[in-house]
Amino acid sequence: MKLIMSPASPYVRKVRVLIREAGLADRVEEHAITTTPLDTAPEAIAANPLGRIPALVRADGPAIHDSRVICRYLDDIAGAGLYPDSALWEVLTLEATAEGLLDSAVTMVYETRFRGEAAWAPWLDAQWAKIDRALNAFEALWLSHLAGPLTMGQIATGCALGYLDFRHGDRDWRGTRPALAAWYSGFADRPAMQATAPA
Repeated sequence: MKLIMSPASPYVRKVRVLIREAGLADRVEEHAITTTPLDTAPEAIAANPLGRIPALVRADGPAIHDSRVICRYLDDIAGAGLYPDSALWEVLTLEATAEGLLDSAVTMVYETRFRGEAAWAPWLDAQWAKIDRALNAFEALWLSHLAGPLTMGQIATGCALGYLDFRHGDRDWRGTRPALAAWYSGFADRPAMQATAPA
């Protein structure tokens, strides 16, 4: 299998962390490309008609795209148990919350990168408000799950927090969330997180 990816993408990072945690590194080739929303790489379009990454090219079927779909597929073939039946809906909800946080964080990057000085402050504020609510939910509702056995919910949350540090380091998400900050400090030390940290 071949993963069409860019190391800076937080959506890609989720898949890359899962690959390492599930013991699939020898079965998935990581193929790094350069692509942007305004200049989409041909490899991305060939694997996904939307031109988005990540996409997983398979020998035995059509390419799979969307990080959540890829993660479910890889977890299934590895039998890694990162979506345990006993807590499936909690894992999926936590993963979706982290994904929504990422959507807002990435949108903020695009707004400032492509519009520069013309970036619309009310839009940026609205996106950060969503991020702030998700962070508050992680702190108030999800710490017991985050502290439990490894799941895809934890991986998604860890990658989301890592992306905030990477692209929004000027905003102090840790200040009023000491328990979440402490959890992330430990989670970020996992070898799979260290190996996939964006530079």
